[in-house]
Parts: sequence; C-alpha cells; structure tokens
Amino acid sequence: MNSFKGRSLLTLLDYTKEEITALLDLSEKLKQEKANRIPHRHHEGKNVVLIFEKDSTRTRCAFEVGAFDLGMQVTYLGPTGSQMGKKETIKDTARVLGRMYDGIEYRGYKQETVEILKEYSGVPVWNGLTDMYHPTQILADFLTIREHFGKLEGIRFAYLGDARNNMGNSLMIGSAIMGLDFRAVAPKSLWPEEKLVERCQKIAKQSGAKITLTESLDGVNNVDVVYTDVWVSMGEADSVWEERITLLKPYQVNASLMAKASSSAIFLHCLPSFHNSETAVGKSIFERFGLEALEVTDDVFESTQSKVFDEAENRLHTIKAVMHATLGEK
Repeated sequence: MNSFKGRSLLTLLDYTKEEITALLDLSEKLKQEKANRIPHRHHEGKNVVLIFEKDSTRTRCAFEVGAFDLGMQVTYLGPTGSQMGKKETIKDTARVLGRMYDGIEYRGYKQETVEILKEYSGVPVWNGLTDMYHPTQILADFLTIREHFGKLEGIRFAYLGDARNNMGNSLMIGSAIMGLDFRAVAPKSLWPEEKLVERCQKIAKQSGAKITLTESLDGVNNVDVVYTDVWVSMGEADSVWEERITLLKPYQVNASLMAKASSSAIFLHCLPSFHNSETAVGKSIFERFGLEALEVTDDVFESTQSKVFDEAENRLHTIKAVMHATLGEK
C-alpha cells in the first residue's frame, strides 16, 4: 500500500489496473473485518473534511462511517457550510484546510474544483462526485461485480441512458482499464465526448477491453450486467425532463429489456432511483407525464437480479479502502 500514500483519487484515469485491483482487494479485507467485528482503527488522531456542494446519502455516509471505522474525526461542510468559491477562493480554502486536515473529500460540480484542492492543499483529495467523474462509485460497482461473478475481465457490461454524464464517463474509463466488454446503449446525442472515448479505446487495446457505443437495444444482448442511472442529473434544470424522457424512454430497464441479457445477469444502479412514484420527484413525474417509473421499473428494481443494495453497501468498503491506502499507516 506504500505506493498509494499521499495520492489523491480524482479520476480512475490516474490509477493502473494493478492499483485498482489492489484497492478492491483491500476493500474485501476491510469488509470482512467489519463483518467479523475486527477493529481497524489504523488512523487514530487523524482528521478529514468532507465538502459537499451537492447533497448526498451514500457518499456522505460512506465517508463518515469509513472514517470513524478507521479511527478518524470528521468535519462535514454542506452546501452552505463554507465560504469556498463565495467569499474565499478555492485555492485559499485548499491551503487553509490542508493545514488542518489529513484528507479532503469533495462532492460538487466542476472537476476543476477538486483539481485545485489537490494542487494547493498538500493532502490527499478524494472525488466524491463531479459533473465529469464519479470514481468512488465505480470501485463499489466493480467490487459488487467481482463478488458476484468472481472476476472483472471479460464481463459484458451494458450501461443504458445518459452515457455522457459522470457515471457514463467513469464506467467507460473503469471498464477500459479493467478489461470489461463495455457497451454504452444510448441516443447518439448522449454518448460520451469523443476525446474521452478515443482515450479509453487506447487503454482498451492494452487491457483487452472492448468499448462500444450504440443506439441499438441489441447492445444488451447476452450481457452479464445491466446498469442505468437517473435521466436528469443533480443540478440540471427541471425543464429538461420532458426532452430527456422523450429521448430515453426507449432505454428504460424493464422486464423485456432484461430478457435480452444473460439469464444470470444482474442489475445495478448507483442510486437514488426513480423506480416508482413514492418520492416527491417520482410523484411529480407521474402527475406530469403519467409514468409510474423512469429509468428502471419497480419489478426489475425489486427482483432477485437486482444487486443495488449490495452495491450501495460496497460504497462504504471501497471508500474506506481509498482513505486507508492514500493516508498511509499512522
């Protein structure tokens, strides 16, 4: 783990296949220790700060519980919890926090923000989500896949929906590095940026991965993993719902679509999910458009093929592994 000490996690592009494998191995170890109630308070006396410009359930809870399990103290700064970017520059905030904390997590909008925090804080910085990337989520996804299938290489993986968002980008990157057969099944207007696709294609040539972008639902044929995400990302205007629903309704994950996948396929979703009308947003969508569900139907979400809550739990173990590895032993 010495090779990780002092490093940040801004995007999986910064890590090799071997390093990602090592983080997944460490995640498994820490998960087993927690299940067996074996203490792993390796970072007593350390402090981390969590900066959240976007609200969160899984990311916040995973970082907080992970830090507590490792023996650390945590400061949470919510959307109105600091002057960063308002009365104080990001650069100045980074230099202040770097003198008080051993690590910084950031969840917000611009990838540039997390890059500035890394450059000027002098401590490890972890990307809890930006508009471009969501690397900690992909580690949890890959741990879940590996637990279920025993491997990552060669896994046939279909991502449906908005493939140009942080999840589409990061799943493509992770698949390219780790050797998966990745298919972005989406309208062409929602494919990842061409430069990122080209970079991933180059990585895939080395790893043996396959990267496919297609508008056809045949991209789901015989896959091992079916993955989707919400159709409108946090921070996007409410006015885009109608356009996005029109574009993406054919890509809804429902029983007929799952039937195209392998009989042993699993369903994953980074959550939260609009699989029914029991949320404020879900109710509003039903009233406006008459849809009981959006990106995934309730029968698929609640099926035995759905591993979304295994995946959600694994956010804790993989985030804990990232903090432990990059902070180094006390």
